[in-house]
Amino acid sequence: MVDYKNVELRQREQIVLRDVNLQIDRGEFVYLLGRVGSGKSTLMKSLYAEVPVYSGEASFLGFDLRTIRPRQIPYLRRKMGIVFQDFQLLPDRTVEENLLFVLKATGWKDKNAMKTQVQDVLSQVGMADKTYKMPFELSGGEQQRVAVARALLNSPDVILADEPTGNLDRETGTDIMELLYGISKVGITVIMSTHNPAWPERYVGRKLLFADSKVSEGE
Repeated sequence: MVDYKNVELRQREQIVLRDVNLQIDRGEFVYLLGRVGSGKSTLMKSLYAEVPVYSGEASFLGFDLRTIRPRQIPYLRRKMGIVFQDFQLLPDRTVEENLLFVLKATGWKDKNAMKTQVQDVLSQVGMADKTYKMPFELSGGEQQRVAVARALLNSPDVILADEPTGNLDRETGTDIMELLYGISKVGITVIMSTHNPAWPERYVGRKLLFADSKVSEGE
């Protein structure tokens, strides 16, 4: 699914990560662990082609990230779901409208099928009764549940979660972790960055450690 060989990543010509050798298989739950600025988000952004791969060999979901063309990037991103720390819901649209917007943007046409899909993913995250709520009417945990639902809309092969519990209290963060961990158990790869050392202890997964511009396997 992910295959990086001797990859170098840069931001504004500054080397962020070098000599990255990484393979990730289907169904793995993978933690990206390290200090702020250690390259976790840069690696994640390289997976969805926001940060280009400067050198080395890099493939993800069947796409060559060294040679990917701009017109191919939407097709790559349709195969994944992305969950951000700050939710990134459209504030002037209801929960349902937020999700319908994503479906329209990714090529869905059938209105009945779209509504059914929205209801299905909201049911999966326990938000089926919040369809007509505005984001400001939801708690932080509820907003993040909607964000997870949004990530599931196109039946992704992988979910990228960038500090998904960073803005949540411990109890609410645990709810989101339960949700993401359950998703990985049905065969969807989850790649998650976090500063919280408690999560890998409680929800066992593979650890990738980020330090000194390198990525190494954790114990």
